[in-house]
Amino acid sequence: METKRQLDMLDKRLAEQKYIAGKDYTIADIAIFPWYGGLVKGWLYGAGDFLTVHEYTNLLRWAGAIGARPAVKRGRMVNCVSGELSSQLHERHDASDFDTRTQDKLAS
Repeated sequence: METKRQLDMLDKRLAEQKYIAGKDYTIADIAIFPWYGGLVKGWLYGAGDFLTVHEYTNLLRWAGAIGARPAVKRGRMVNCVSGELSSQLHERHDASDFDTRTQDKLAS
């Protein structure tokens, strides 16, 4: 019930503002996104049905907008060990690794 309370609180906040702290994307969104964004997008725990995350439309909008950011997409690839091989970058040492060292390129 505590998780549902938090989801509800965030959804209500995001009904008033584009981002957690207001109109601009801030460190608050960056810090919260992996937990709450991942939860409502179905990337964590498999608890979305139980928590009825589809009801939190503002939180889903926020998670979709942040998840679509190029830097967030790249960040989610680093250390990823599941899903499409092209979305897995087990180690990142250089910006070019996103183009040359994803698992689909190393597997061949």
